[in-house]
Amino acid sequence: MRAERVARNAARRLEGPLLALHRDLEVGLNEAVEVIGADGASRLGRIASIDRDMMIVEILEATAGLSLSELRVRFRSRPLELAVGEQMLGRIFDGVGRPIDGGPPIAARESRPIGGLPMNPAARSDPRDFVETGLSSIDLLNSMVRGQKLPIFSVAGLPHDRMAIDIVRHARIRGEGAGRFAVVFAAIGIAHDTAEAFVEAMQISAALGRTALFLNLASESSTQRLLTPRYALTAAEHLAFTEGWHVLVVLTDMTNYCEALREVSASHGEVPGRKGYPSYLYSDLASLYERAGLLEGHPGSLTQLPILTMPAGDISHPIPDLSGYITEGQIVLDRALDRADIYPPVSVLPSLSRLMKQGIGAGFTDADHPALAQQLYSAYARADSVRRLSRVVGAEGLPEIDREFLRFGDRFETELLDQRGARSLEQSMELGWRLLAELPPAELDRLSDAQIDRHLAPLRQAP
Repeated sequence: MRAERVARNAARRLEGPLLALHRDLEVGLNEAVEVIGADGASRLGRIASIDRDMMIVEILEATAGLSLSELRVRFRSRPLELAVGEQMLGRIFDGVGRPIDGGPPIAARESRPIGGLPMNPAARSDPRDFVETGLSSIDLLNSMVRGQKLPIFSVAGLPHDRMAIDIVRHARIRGEGAGRFAVVFAAIGIAHDTAEAFVEAMQISAALGRTALFLNLASESSTQRLLTPRYALTAAEHLAFTEGWHVLVVLTDMTNYCEALREVSASHGEVPGRKGYPSYLYSDLASLYERAGLLEGHPGSLTQLPILTMPAGDISHPIPDLSGYITEGQIVLDRALDRADIYPPVSVLPSLSRLMKQGIGAGFTDADHPALAQQLYSAYARADSVRRLSRVVGAEGLPEIDREFLRFGDRFETELLDQRGARSLEQSMELGWRLLAELPPAELDRLSDAQIDRHLAPLRQAP
């Protein structure tokens, strides 16, 4: 490896966070650099592009006070790295992995490049095993599986931040792996008060002790925003595949990440693609999402829960559209449910967990869990259809069986979806059976006679 080198008098222009330098040294793309101003302060950066005569450095910190004639650039001869160790849990970092909680430096076991190490597809194992979040709308109906990528599609103004906190506080692996469960939380482009709320909520609940928290503020450089999820995922990969933890990575808000990517791409003069986002948005998102999974021979796992706000609530917008292609489902939040004071406002019908079947049922959760989830979904879909019809003809014009489904739909939302505290899977299932017990057995075509007799008959007989 080459030794560190210093370039002087090479600066040509500074535009926002981008520093153009005359190229008189052999350097590599994504190589880490330090930009040192006249005041002696060092600012972290990386080489973003190179041609024969020039190179562009993305400065990851504030550039105020830098003078082209007086700055120096030190090239580190290696990519950006994060010093990692198990002691990262319980600590708070800025967007580029530096502790900001006043604690001591991390006792690092190694330094890892933040770009991640490529995973051999042949070494990947199928995602499996149930991850409990404490939210019935996810655990019961759209179950998350260890090693999965399951995004939450929200809209500005909905309580996705509150959901993220609740999931971090209550998420766990059931069974033998429960004691080795950790969370890596990356907050991207958030306001100061939101960052304080995240930290306070985790400290109060003691969830911070098993969480590594990375905070990138909206006031910080857009170039830094592009690296925050990479620093967080590097920490998660070490905990999962070296230390053997089952790690849940929460990334919020990925829309802020994509907006920063568009801004930096435009500043580079790149030709824009759909809605102004760079043409490589898909591959860039995939470079983050595909760092989740299970690897053969490694006891740990890495599960991702990205959260994004759909611009103007448009699910066909490039950010949710491409995220949906890369990931294995989506949890969709609904503004109408939020207006009805239902929390979490999860819209069940467009939500989907494609890997749900690999983590539920006999040997994972409960043998009757799949059938219960299918029957609840089917009954609620019918209730939704009847509800739309009732807006035209009125509830009085409906046959009695349709009015029963209409009542079921209301109770489904107010009793099952709406919750003010964490529920175990068993509590969610018990509530689901109670709701189905109000419907005629002949309408429950997703349940076997044995399941109806075992779960619903005793509820109907109870006073």
